[in-house]
Amino acid sequence: MIQKYVYGKPFPTEAVVEEVAQAAGVPVYGSIETGQGFCFTYQMEENDIVYGLGEANRGLNKRGYCYTSDCTDDPNHTEDKRSLYGAHNFIVVAGKKAFGLFFDYPSAITFDIGYTQADTLKVSCEGADLNLFVIDGESPYDIVKQFRKLIGRSYIPPRYAFGFGQSRWGYKTKEDFRKVVDGHRKNGVPLDMVYMDIDYMQNFKDFTLNEKNFPDFPEFVQEMKERNIRLIPIIDAGVKVEEGYDVYEEGVKNRYFCQREDGSDFVAAVWPGDTHFPDVLNEEARTWFGDKYRILTEQGIEGFWNDMNEPAIFYSQEGIAELKEVLKQFVANEDINSGITAGQMADDRKPGEAERDNAEEEKALAGAVSLWPLMGKIGGLANSKEDYRRFYHNTKAGRVRHDKVHNLFGCYMTRAAGEAFERIDPDKRFLMFSRSSYIGMHRYGGIWTGDNKSWWSHILLNLKMMPSLNMCGFLYTGADLGGFGADATRDLALRWLALGVFTPLMRNHAAQGTREQECYQFENIEDFRHVIGVRYRLIPYLYSEYMKAALNNDLYFKPLAFVYPEDTMALQVEDQMMLGNEIMIAPVYTQNAKGRYVYLPEEMKFVKFLPDGTVTEEVLGKGHHYVEIALNEVPLFIRSGKCIPVAEAAECVDALDTEHLTMLGYQGAAYDLYEDDGVSKEYKKPEEYRRLSM
Repeated sequence: MIQKYVYGKPFPTEAVVEEVAQAAGVPVYGSIETGQGFCFTYQMEENDIVYGLGEANRGLNKRGYCYTSDCTDDPNHTEDKRSLYGAHNFIVVAGKKAFGLFFDYPSAITFDIGYTQADTLKVSCEGADLNLFVIDGESPYDIVKQFRKLIGRSYIPPRYAFGFGQSRWGYKTKEDFRKVVDGHRKNGVPLDMVYMDIDYMQNFKDFTLNEKNFPDFPEFVQEMKERNIRLIPIIDAGVKVEEGYDVYEEGVKNRYFCQREDGSDFVAAVWPGDTHFPDVLNEEARTWFGDKYRILTEQGIEGFWNDMNEPAIFYSQEGIAELKEVLKQFVANEDINSGITAGQMADDRKPGEAERDNAEEEKALAGAVSLWPLMGKIGGLANSKEDYRRFYHNTKAGRVRHDKVHNLFGCYMTRAAGEAFERIDPDKRFLMFSRSSYIGMHRYGGIWTGDNKSWWSHILLNLKMMPSLNMCGFLYTGADLGGFGADATRDLALRWLALGVFTPLMRNHAAQGTREQECYQFENIEDFRHVIGVRYRLIPYLYSEYMKAALNNDLYFKPLAFVYPEDTMALQVEDQMMLGNEIMIAPVYTQNAKGRYVYLPEEMKFVKFLPDGTVTEEVLGKGHHYVEIALNEVPLFIRSGKCIPVAEAAECVDALDTEHLTMLGYQGAAYDLYEDDGVSKEYKKPEEYRRLSM
């Protein structure tokens, strides 16, 4: 059962697609105060678990820390960070009482989940204008499925998007891209996509191509397709301010950009220098911006990734002006301090050395004190809260200041593209994923988890995020395998790829200036060929389970506790996940580890894909086990009485033979395989699934 409580005048986010009548009275759970902003308070039981929040830091169980939904461009995902790129305000409290809460509020909102006080859940925000949805159900899993239905079907990508993708910030020319494809094809490492970061553009201008490097882009796109490769270009949120640039001129002429309070177009510096932001919350501007994707689809492009759409701001004109004022004050203070200190020193020279030392210390302290505001101002230029209060959106609900709807920008930028694809080719699936997001965007695209690092801890963070994102509707998800920032090691890359085998989005991506981490850059390439090959062997199963989850408002990744709710040990496991209805994964995420401990809630078959192409199967009983897993092996566990289909590896998704599949698992088991053409939107019904048996 779902109840909706309305406070103040909520902004219509359109996160929810089902009509829910406004409930009378107050929610049965917790207490609510609206005197100063909004505050929901609930006293948790000792053993309550709190799930949800999608793309959030730390564990699967969110209890014990404080999180703020405030879409933030921050590449340092350390444990102390409270905000990441997404805002996913859905939680499930699981214990003696189980209920779900969705706070449909598009500005900053904080979830203090036993951080300030161990037994207290407190959700608070500055404004008191929001919709609160309260969901009762038979179990946490049931509550999640109700919520998934409430917010609408998850995005379904084309089937090729389940292949492996290679990316790097720094690929600039056709030869750079050919080198990547050659590196994979010559070494027999499967590949379906190569991603184009900002360097493919002309001076970082959206919907343009570098004139020198891509004079015949449609021919190059076709060349890549003939090698079974799709090029996936990036689109950034900022439109460069430049006379003669048609996107800029059209946006200015038609008032399609976000504006300051006085009606002038807001200017923020990002990669191209000065830019304007398209007002994607304005329906007319959103249509205009979305239709620009046609410039590239008409040249053969079939997929995109949206970036910098929190929106990220390096600095604004106003911010620079304020910095100059602080700098002037700093210079003036330095002159004053120098004069005072010199005078003090003149008086203090006679008494002796100690007094001179004191004068020097006073001088240093005065300089440090005056420098502090300057350093703070410089550090605060990027993604300044002040800048987010400087521009406005023209929406159906009226003019609204950006900070009041900040968390919607990335969502609506991707919505612009998703709606445009329906106009460009309504029967075709396009690949689309985004960095920033809000619940509701899951209907238009997936997400990748942003600028992570080549850290072992980020493999575990990647794993723990997956079911939380699924709960909020985001099924097509994945991380930058190998890590975006810092330098990857061979063992880290292999271990992370072994997790990426199972995530719907499987992409290796790295930052400019870091160690080259394409698979063919490391020794013993055959190990990478094998691990990525396992992904392709499992695609019939992984795609099938993804489609079942999307079509039935279900989860692709689940916590063990959702499948084994009566198992007290399963409630505590956070580094193993159920995938689909047949398997459990337990990746290795520790440097130099030869294996790991696992907990099995029931008897399972421990399966390892070995580098020689063979597969080992061993039945393990319920309980704790230590399992050995080499760097070049991919493990999974098949549930008792279940089986899964496996194909032979191929160089790309389109080359997979799905007619002749082998089965792994328990004798006598059967599996219903979902399969379709992978391109159109004619989805199959359960009675049309193909039954496979052991």
